[in-house]
Amino acid sequence: MPSLRQTLFSLLFCGIFAAPAACAWGPDGHRIVGALAQSMLSAEAKAEIDALLADEAEPSLAGVSNWADGIRSEEGWRHTAPWHYLNLPDLGCDYQPPRDCRDGNCVIGAIDAQLQVLADRAQPRPKRIEALKFVVHFVGDVHQPMHAGLRSDRGGNDFQISYLGEGWNLHSVWDSLILRRPLQRDGGWQGMSKRLGDTVTTLSRDALPPHSGAREWALESCALIGAESLYPSRHKIGSRYLDKHRPLAEKRLHLAGSRLAMLFNDALSMQR
Repeated sequence: MPSLRQTLFSLLFCGIFAAPAACAWGPDGHRIVGALAQSMLSAEAKAEIDALLADEAEPSLAGVSNWADGIRSEEGWRHTAPWHYLNLPDLGCDYQPPRDCRDGNCVIGAIDAQLQVLADRAQPRPKRIEALKFVVHFVGDVHQPMHAGLRSDRGGNDFQISYLGEGWNLHSVWDSLILRRPLQRDGGWQGMSKRLGDTVTTLSRDALPPHSGAREWALESCALIGAESLYPSRHKIGSRYLDKHRPLAEKRLHLAGSRLAMLFNDALSMQR
């Protein structure tokens, strides 16, 4: 379990001090993605991940899921800030790598590059551990729709919203506010992970979109912004907006967990 000090740091960092687009889903959401993926790992992938994370304070995918947010503002790591998101010119979701992901500096490029490092057993162990932590976090990021949003408002960060007298922006609504009620109802991220995990196990594999990759997932997130009308018509929302879109947020969380597990099961298979 994380210490009280670690929990307070994560909440302060993501809620107050973080740069735009820093904390998709918030600390609890990323832990949920990690926990869901952990429950769907193959025996081979689990053994490899257990070995890589053996020296961590909390040696699990949930336990390392927020590492990438914690280091992004530190000296020597600031270059990783653009790896958390993809900003596009409009909701036509026209992705052009030279324009939108120059030198691989977007969430799509980061997932692909770090997954290659993780899968390469010739890489130094510390680099593979870093890559594992990055992939856990970035797969969560790419499934939060605002992390593949508009360049003009920085993925909803500049779209200001009032909720019950509180000041928010659309990005932060999707990072954390939309999950507040289910987290309270389920007793925290562990309870919510279990509920979503039970839901996943009742779905046939055919009910999940086909296994693709980071590019497709980012464009899927982008397309949802328009298709699901995620931008409210007014800059003031109430419970109706949250209740309407919460099922989509939960679906994105469990898709992120299942797809993360599929990535690891493939990358860490001894048959590669």
